[in-house]
Amino acid sequence: MDYELDVDPALAAAVLEIEKHQASVGWDQPARLYALVDTARLVAREPALAAQLGLDAPAEQGSLTPVEQDELPPGQELEAVLPGIAWPDVVSGCAAVVERLVLPPAADSQVPDDPEAAREFAREHPDAEDVRIVVGVTRHGAAYCALRMRSEDHDSAVMGGPDLVPGLVELLRNTLLDDAEDDA
Repeated sequence: MDYELDVDPALAAAVLEIEKHQASVGWDQPARLYALVDTARLVAREPALAAQLGLDAPAEQGSLTPVEQDELPPGQELEAVLPGIAWPDVVSGCAAVVERLVLPPAADSQVPDDPEAAREFAREHPDAEDVRIVVGVTRHGAAYCALRMRSEDHDSAVMGGPDLVPGLVELLRNTLLDDAEDDA
């Protein structure tokens, strides 16, 4: 995996931890959402919980702890739910996991305009690829994405970088804006 100099190491570690957890659960899972909390803050506020989770070691300082949220409402796409989400100040960042069917760039001009026809086209396309996407962002503006293709389903094939899925990065960043920033 290539590491970029502008990557937040705590965020990248949290995203990769989430991706590895999701990989252990397997494919064909619903979208998931995670709050990312500063581990030191979690240890200070919830020392018993932190000790139970093994998060009270000095090595955990400066890290982010993913906290899985409740399942999304049934039948709703992650991208439709995110605009209605706002995180409290105690949350340092957030991450989302979603599985999608992607097509090669050469197929872009062949995709029908109708959303249902487009989904059917993608499902039937011989070069379609299932991918698991994990995107994390922080209040400080950092982003990190991890992608795993079903056809290359092993840890060493996970691709990572700050801008692999810019649309989802932007949707997640918007959940971290407070009302004052929205009005500016």
